[in-house]
Amino acid sequence: MNEIDNSLERYLGSSIRDIRRSHGLIIADVAARSGISRGMLSRIENAQTATSLDTLSRLAQALGVSLASLFRGYDTKDGSAQLVKKDEGMEVVRRGTKRGHTYHLLAYDQGPKKTFEPFLISIDHDSETFPVFEHPGLEFIYMLEGEIEYRHGQNSYVLKPGDALTFRGDIPHGPETLTRCPIRFLSILMYPDSGDVQ
Repeated sequence: MNEIDNSLERYLGSSIRDIRRSHGLIIADVAARSGISRGMLSRIENAQTATSLDTLSRLAQALGVSLASLFRGYDTKDGSAQLVKKDEGMEVVRRGTKRGHTYHLLAYDQGPKKTFEPFLISIDHDSETFPVFEHPGLEFIYMLEGEIEYRHGQNSYVLKPGDALTFRGDIPHGPETLTRCPIRFLSILMYPDSGDVQ
């Protein structure tokens, strides 16, 4: 029989071989338990033949697993998650960044169109002047450490660890009073879809 170059056969063959090895079994053991010849089992594991559901069911029983477990993970999309380890966020300079104010971007390289930007903001020293920000979309702030009075438009909010504040970014906003330093908070900017109406 010609060798089958098919992703399903390759996946099943690898799955059967991995399960067999994890149970400490050799091909002869599984062949004897399933009533399938060693040569056939070897061809299945090496994706050199297609096999029936009946044969797969017998192999699953011989391996002590469900038939479904042989297919687990097949055709699952490869994720594109981005991991940024502790203290490895990209330090960025934003308008108004001063000594004692640091912004670490926790996700980046998202393609040509930004959908969100998560920052870890640290303020280690009190300061007399504070930047005022305006940007499209929404902003979400979650306090981690310290205490801050944060202004949004005409309103001012006292934020302590565990507090969260969500607001429109196109209204002027920013720190008003640094009540207790050091201050650390997450700031997540969520940008509108280009088709959305503001």
